[in-house]
Amino acid sequence: MEEAPSSTRSIAINVKFGGKTIPTSIASESTIKDLKSLLLSSTNVLPRGQKLIFKGKVLEDHNTLGASGLTNGSKLMLVASQGLHQGEGPVLKKAQVVPKLRRDSHSGSSNDANKVPVKNRVERWKVTGVVALSECNLEVIPDEVWACESSARVLDCNNNSIKTVPSAIAHLTGLEKLFINANCLSDESISWEGLTPLKYLTVLSLNQNNLTTLPSALGSLTALRELHVSNNKLVGLPSEIGKLTQLEVLRVNNNRMNIVGESVGNCHSLVEVDFSSNFLSELPETFSSFKNLKALYLSNNAMKSLPSKLFKTCLQLSTLDLHNTEITIDILRQFEGWDDFDERRRNKHQKQLDFRVGVSRDFDEGADKN
Repeated sequence: MEEAPSSTRSIAINVKFGGKTIPTSIASESTIKDLKSLLLSSTNVLPRGQKLIFKGKVLEDHNTLGASGLTNGSKLMLVASQGLHQGEGPVLKKAQVVPKLRRDSHSGSSNDANKVPVKNRVERWKVTGVVALSECNLEVIPDEVWACESSARVLDCNNNSIKTVPSAIAHLTGLEKLFINANCLSDESISWEGLTPLKYLTVLSLNQNNLTTLPSALGSLTALRELHVSNNKLVGLPSEIGKLTQLEVLRVNNNRMNIVGESVGNCHSLVEVDFSSNFLSELPETFSSFKNLKALYLSNNAMKSLPSKLFKTCLQLSTLDLHNTEITIDILRQFEGWDDFDERRRNKHQKQLDFRVGVSRDFDEGADKN
């Protein structure tokens, strides 16, 4: 247990895109897919439209940062596919408009009026919609954050020493993503009364804190699509999690759960579930109701069996991680639907191999030569 902090530390990565460099802080155990999701708010380029290039090679979504060779201070290049963006398109380097402003310098105060968005950080937050406060040595969330009100879409307070999430967070009525990873939050220090009114909240990330339980109020966050509570001390999930019918990603790895309640079966939109490194010996039969489930991670548990209809009814499942459990391949072959699952699994790996072989070497080596 004492080795966890070092394995979950954050690293700083610089991403070159649109003529500017985007400094990004991310947990070292994250995947390239996680990094792409993090870059969405500052680039407006959808993850599937991002191609990240490091030392002449295109990085693959499923690989971790470490497996991709990324370390603290690494420099990447982001190439965006045309059309795969949100809002008004990719966020490009704002310095491109500077020459025009300089030519108009004789106009005096009118030039200053065009520079309003960067005068103070609250105004910048309102303009961008992103409140970026990661690695700022904070013990509390600054009161000025609440002045952003409906303008704030993303609140990033990762890697601080924050001890409380106050009820004032309810002022951020337009908040879509909340990241408070690697802080000092405990069960009593989060005002769920402040979180539950946030009807647009789709991503809640509370990894690497000191949480032992999640309250029933969690079920009120009905717009939630991703819930990340890895590397805490959770012993279970509230039954109200079943109310999160739009939830697609559930990551509760590296906790202390020894049971998963049947109510989780109501989360019928789940695509990815990570329960690895817990104390689980089984999953409820309701797990077989996940028609959209593609990836299930159960490594480093005491698993002895799986839901009897998992392979028969979860027809999208192609990734199943059972490393360091008591379930053997001989046991899996006895399940109905195993052959079809095994074919999907093999096809997925073959497609990944084909993609790696088919990537243009000339493009890779030349894309970030500058």
